[in-house]
Amino acid sequence: MILSDKDIRILLRAGELMVEPFDDEVVRENGLDLRLGNGYCAFKNTDKVLDPRAPGSPEEFYECREGESFVIEPHRHYLLHTLEYVKLPPYLAGLVNLRSTWARTGIYIPSTVVDAGFEGQLTIEVIGSEFPVRLYARERFLHLVLVKLETPSERPYSGEYRGQRGVKLPKFFKVQAGI
Repeated sequence: MILSDKDIRILLRAGELMVEPFDDEVVRENGLDLRLGNGYCAFKNTDKVLDPRAPGSPEEFYECREGESFVIEPHRHYLLHTLEYVKLPPYLAGLVNLRSTWARTGIYIPSTVVDAGFEGQLTIEVIGSEFPVRLYARERFLHLVLVKLETPSERPYSGEYRGQRGVKLPKFFKVQAGI
């Protein structure tokens, strides 16, 4: 079952669902609009092989920065993070979509699922359009559809990305970028 705005507000008031910082404007008809944080990591164009068993330094593969705005270059891949820190109970999962306004610019994000029990800021991959597009921190960018599971997860998410803040690089990098 997909949750409505009414369902979401009930869960927020009960403390079952957490969104921080909270702004009532993020609660939409059938989900939450999430805003961009101010950090990003751009994928570098390199011939170096990324070996998950010996990944080396993240700086060899990613250029990470912070800023109030940044440009998504054509066809380039980025990792961005949400401003909001979300905490889902074990009976809710989330499906992340790009808001249609941004999809109409040609920006693309792969399918992203937020597991039941996850908490943290979301790290999202973004792929550039045919032309450069400027993004601004705190702009509504993603739509999180909340789905109620028929029964709560017996093993809610407790992995490496739980509690993440900022952009979180792949877990095989022991040293993170700090964005």
